[in-house]
This record gives sequence, C-alpha cells and structure tokens, in this order.
Amino acid sequence: MTSMGKRAADAVAAVERVDLKVTAALADQRHRPEVKQAGYWSEIADQPPLIAISAAVLIAGLSARNRGVARAGARMLAAHALATGIKTVIKRSVDRTRPDEAIDNGYRMEAGDSDTHELSSFPSGHTAGAVAVAEAVARDAPALAPPMRLLALSVALIQVPRCKHFLSDVIAGAAIGWIGERAASAALDAAERRFMRGS
Repeated sequence: MTSMGKRAADAVAAVERVDLKVTAALADQRHRPEVKQAGYWSEIADQPPLIAISAAVLIAGLSARNRGVARAGARMLAAHALATGIKTVIKRSVDRTRPDEAIDNGYRMEAGDSDTHELSSFPSGHTAGAVAVAEAVARDAPALAPPMRLLALSVALIQVPRCKHFLSDVIAGAAIGWIGERAASAALDAAERRFMRGS
C-alpha cells in the first residue's frame, strides 16, 4: 500500500471509530418515544414523498401558469433525482452495516455490491434528498430557506439517534444533496436561458 493509500485508510478508520463511539453513546435513545416519533416524521424525506411533493409543486405552478412556482417544482424534482442518482451509485458500491444492525450483529464496511437494507448505511439517502429539495426551494423562494434548511437538518440529525445511519453517512448525504442541487440548478438555469434566447 502506498503512503497516500495508508493515510486514506487511516482517515477512514478514524471516521469509523468516531461513528461507532457516537452510535454507542446514543444507542439507547432509539427506544425513546420522541425519537421514534421524530423518526416517523422524518420519513417524509424518503423518495416517494419527496417526489410527490416536488411533482405537486410543479403541477400547481403549471396549472396556475405561475412560472416561478413551476420552476421551483422542476428544480426540486431535478435536484432530488440527481442527488438520489449519486447516492444510489455510492450506496451500491459500499457495503456498510447500519447502526441498529451493527449493535446486534457486528459492524463491517467494505467495497461491495449488496442491495440488502442492513448493508446500505452509506450514505444517508433521506439526508441527500432532504438537503437537495430544501436547497432547491431556497434558491427560488429565499424567504423559505430558513425553515426548509431547518427541516432538512432535523431529518438528517434524527437518523443518528434512531440508529438508521452513522454520523458520517449523514454528513456524506448532506454533501451529496448540496452538490446535486447545485449541479441540477446549473443545468436547469442554462436550459432556461437557451429557451428564452430561442423564443
């Protein structure tokens, strides 16, 4: 192994140690009613609900002939789709035990292609989707940026005490959501400029 490879492996191992310590410290919280309730509400950031919400905004904008609302809905859908695509590619190439599974049956993380739920901890898809959609809304409706970002943050953070994701899964998911929204918005804005020049 090269020195760079060893440094990278050491960095990953250090992150894993922190993740496992944080999970061990918070593991008992997953049984608390308020954590379970917050976890239930965080499922709004699962793929079907976010797609439905984004599509509803797009349809409402088109129906009302409101270009701004329609643009926001299209941006939400595109950002979510790109973030989900990135997340899926990474998730399918990394086998990482989910925290609740690791507590009961042991932990492992390695390159792999398992599609089982128990080995799909990295990265957090809920976080990626929530951040992507929140940032898309914030771009077209800046007044809604604080509550949308707070909602995305809440979705992200509750994944750790409910033992669905490790802390680094959530951080990676947030980065994916942020990057996905930026890239999708850049593509949409460029397409809109071309369309306006051509019309």
